[in-house]
Amino acid sequence: MATREHLARALWTLFEPIHAVTYFSPQARDALAAIGLPRYWDGYFAGRSAPVGALAGPPVTAMFSGFAPFLVERALPAVWSLVTPAQVIEARYVGAAETLRALVPDERLVEKAASALTPLVANLNLIGRPLAAGFASLPLEDDPYRRVWQVAGTLREHRGDGHVIALVGLEIAGLTTLLLRSGVDLDATSMQKARGWTDEEWNAEADRLIDRGLLDGARRITPAGGDLLNRAEALTNRLALSAIDELDDAGVREVAKALVPLASAVVSLFPYPNPIGMPTSWDPASDPDAAAIAEHPGG
Repeated sequence: MATREHLARALWTLFEPIHAVTYFSPQARDALAAIGLPRYWDGYFAGRSAPVGALAGPPVTAMFSGFAPFLVERALPAVWSLVTPAQVIEARYVGAAETLRALVPDERLVEKAASALTPLVANLNLIGRPLAAGFASLPLEDDPYRRVWQVAGTLREHRGDGHVIALVGLEIAGLTTLLLRSGVDLDATSMQKARGWTDEEWNAEADRLIDRGLLDGARRITPAGGDLLNRAEALTNRLALSAIDELDDAGVREVAKALVPLASAVVSLFPYPNPIGMPTSWDPASDPDAAAIAEHPGG
């Protein structure tokens, strides 16, 4: 029988892709370009941080974890001279809703998913979770396409904030995480480029991790490094439990079943493996205990 922590992890594999359309679809990019943000990273950093306000680069770098300060500060705070947070939030709604409407034209399926997912955000523990708190503060949308993306985003950022808490507590946050994951399941070259790190920064961190015994000389993860990553994932799962506190195990599975049609429809947008480390989604009908969902990266 699956633990509560594992069910929380399995449910994440279903709401994560629903929200993540905003990072991969052409409609999402076009909506941000239409308000004056044609550069991908301008839209990304402004979009994710907009519910928290018109922030400068350093606090966003701290909240997001893993991005080079240079990459973030190239976008923020400069974009706020062009657009307001409210404009960016609306553009993200427009792009996401257009994407989901094209991929899942049956509004009944979307309404069912939105109705199943919405109660999960009511009792989230938001202490220490700024991105989730920002999303949760937005008025709940009436349109089911906008609402399902919104509540999926609140849950995604809640889990993400908790993951950063876990990484910080184990002293493997930021660039360290990328190097360790690149020793397991991510491509080092693409991750370094996507997150904006220079060769000097990347290599210096690799040397530090070798000295700590977390990577070997070939930059493969060691048992000690793997243990830290696994502990971070386990703590992330525990910190995500408030999303399902009001549900028994059967209730979690019913929510998951409502999300499957949407999660299945959007997979065509994502490469696997992908730069956000999103795994394949849980199928609660054929795998009620989520045995196919790995406990940790590379597991």
